[in-house]
Order: sequence, then C-alpha cells, then structure tokens
Amino acid sequence: MASDQAASGALAPGIPVGNVALAPGGLANFWASFAENKGAVAGLAILIVIVLLAIFAGSVAPHNPLIQFRDAVRAPPVWETGGTWRHILGTDGLGRDMLSRLIFGARVSLFIGLMVMAVSFVLGVVLGLLSAFSGAVVDTIISRVMDLIMSVPGLVLAILIVAVLGPSLFNTITAVTVVFLPRFVRLVRASAMAELGKEYVTSARVIGVSKLHLMFITVLPNCLAPLIVQSALGVSEAILEAAALGFLGLGAQPPTPEWGAMLADAREFIRSNPWIVTMPGIAILVTVVSINLMGDGLRDALDPKMQRS
Repeated sequence: MASDQAASGALAPGIPVGNVALAPGGLANFWASFAENKGAVAGLAILIVIVLLAIFAGSVAPHNPLIQFRDAVRAPPVWETGGTWRHILGTDGLGRDMLSRLIFGARVSLFIGLMVMAVSFVLGVVLGLLSAFSGAVVDTIISRVMDLIMSVPGLVLAILIVAVLGPSLFNTITAVTVVFLPRFVRLVRASAMAELGKEYVTSARVIGVSKLHLMFITVLPNCLAPLIVQSALGVSEAILEAAALGFLGLGAQPPTPEWGAMLADAREFIRSNPWIVTMPGIAILVTVVSINLMGDGLRDALDPKMQRS
C-alpha cells in the first residue's frame, strides 16, 4: 500500500522525501535544526535585510543612483573629515551617491544570482532526469557535453561566452548559467540513479505509471534536498562570477549600478579615495558570506547525517 502511494506521488505523512520527513511538525523540526547553527541564523538575518533593501530600493535609497552631484564629486563618507549626512557613504568619481548605488546594486546582483540559479535548476533537473532515464546513448551525450563544459575554467568560459554574445546584463546571466549548469545536471543524474533501484520506483513501474510521471512526480521529490542546498550556495558563487565579469567590463554596462562594475570604475581612486573601492567590495563580501552561512545551515538541517544528536 505504501509503495502504491509513493508511486502515485501521494506520500503519506512521515514518509521521507529526500532527507526531510514530511511529518506534521516537519517545518518546526527543520527550523529547530537550522537554528542550532547560529552562523546560519545570522546569515539569514543579514540576507533578509539585503533582500528587503533591494526590493524597496526606490523608497530606501536617499538619492537616484544615476544623478551626479557636481558640487560633491568624491565626497568623503560622513565619518571622514569633510563628510556630511547628505552623502552618508560619500560619492564616487562622478559625484553619484555611494549608498544609493550600493542599494540599487544589491537589486542587480541578487537578480543575477537568483536568475542564474532558477534557470540552472530547471534545465539541470530536465537534463539530469533525461540522462538517468533515457538510456545509454542519451546519457552519454548529455554527460560528455557537461564534462566538456566543466573542462574549461568557469570564469574563462563565461568571458568567452560574453565576448561572443556581447557585454550586457542578459548575456552575463546566460554565460554564468552555462557555467553552473553541469553541477545541477550531474547532481540530479546521480541522485536519480541512486533512487532507481529502490522499491517505490519498482512498484511505480509495476503498476504502469508513465515515464514522465515516474521522473517528475515519483523520483524528483526524493532528489530535492541536495538541489536546494546547491541552489542556495550557488547564488553566492553566481554573484561573484557576475561581479568578476562586471569588473572586467563584460557584465552590466554603465551607468547600471552593479557592484563589480562599481569596483572597476573606482580602481583609479584606490589610493586617493579608498572608500569608493571599499564599499562595493564590502557589499559583495557581506552578501556572499551571509548566503554561504545560510547554505551551511540548510545543508545541516536537510541532511540527518549532519544534524547534532
């Protein structure tokens, strides 16, 4: 009876999906396990603040990020001599408010990271399941293509793709997605292959469910836990890749306030006005560290082997 329920996708309460039990108190248990990692909770709190700033940038930012204040070019931050509350973090080389550009830059960087992970997740699931369920020929073709992509260093491949397509925000997302796609395909394929020999899959085949039902309804839910962790950790890596492309002038183009591009624009002021370089760097650091801390907490909470007894 339990096998039939699993095969049809209607799992009873308490039956594990991946590494997480769908028990009535499953969410509370998950949060209790996640909250044991104080670093993960701190990372989640910081990330929530950054996301809220990005969402409400138009209301929170003190100035338009594109407006140039000609009377305050390279103005120092408020704690430096000559700084004012008008520009709390100072201005850049063109007189644009740094705080406003950092807040709007969070919107751009988080958008890139989330879009890359969303597209990689969807394509990775489809290609990974096809590789696991479609026989040796399809499996070999998909696996070799993924191996070919992974054989080239990620940043080099991203630079090559953007150089061919042209620098823009959309092409940055495309390039970074191609770089991250193989890890999702390989992860889904490996997880699905591990599930194929289990009893609930055999039961589903015996009762005659379709291949699509078997792939996406029966097997996929049991592969989601590692995918969720990979997606959470991958957002920070995607932000770093996009910032690197922006620093090289191949990402979002001026005057778009993107953290990597802001770093590139400020290189010439690294000695004379160091805050112009420091602020975008700190923004990238804080965002990436907070996402990684949260991802570590997700990994611990979703994997019973990592949980404390």
